[in-house]
Amino acid sequence: MTARSGAFAALALVLAACAAHPATLPRMDKVELPRFMGDWYVIAHVPSWPERHAHNAIESYVLDADGTIRTTFRYRKTPDGPLKVMRPKGWAVPGTGDTVWGMQFIWPIRAEYVIAYVDADYQETIVARSKRDYAWIMARTPTLPPERYEALLARLLALGYKPEDVRKVPQAWPEAGFPAGREPVR
Repeated sequence: MTARSGAFAALALVLAACAAHPATLPRMDKVELPRFMGDWYVIAHVPSWPERHAHNAIESYVLDADGTIRTTFRYRKTPDGPLKVMRPKGWAVPGTGDTVWGMQFIWPIRAEYVIAYVDADYQETIVARSKRDYAWIMARTPTLPPERYEALLARLLALGYKPEDVRKVPQAWPEAGFPAGREPVR
């Protein structure tokens, strides 16, 4: 095998490992995508590298006419630091009741997102991954009562995540509303 073909083979293995795949962890039976759309404050997470120091993190979803999910993730590395924005493209995986999504941050790398839990009112959710490498506890409000947070954390840990990997995301929003440049995406 030449060095070039070996490099291509290694790249193919890496890309295959990153591809979206069916969920192997407990998940909702069905999610109503239109109800799930909108702004979600990240209350806690098992963070990916870019978001490991995130403050004021908000994930926003918009269902486009073609069925794709336009996603905008906004956060700051410090409370008053510059706004960071990621805009991956998402889609619901057919046959999963819209509970497993593919997310693509850069072509051709795809990631699996699993809606492991959403409450009946679509006010709290847990998005996880079968690899149990990343997860997000999110809510429609920037904070949760301690008992609600503890209940969601218990659900996340029951999925096989480690408590020491979970980081609470600081959400510092003034009572008067959103400071300029920090408004959620609609």
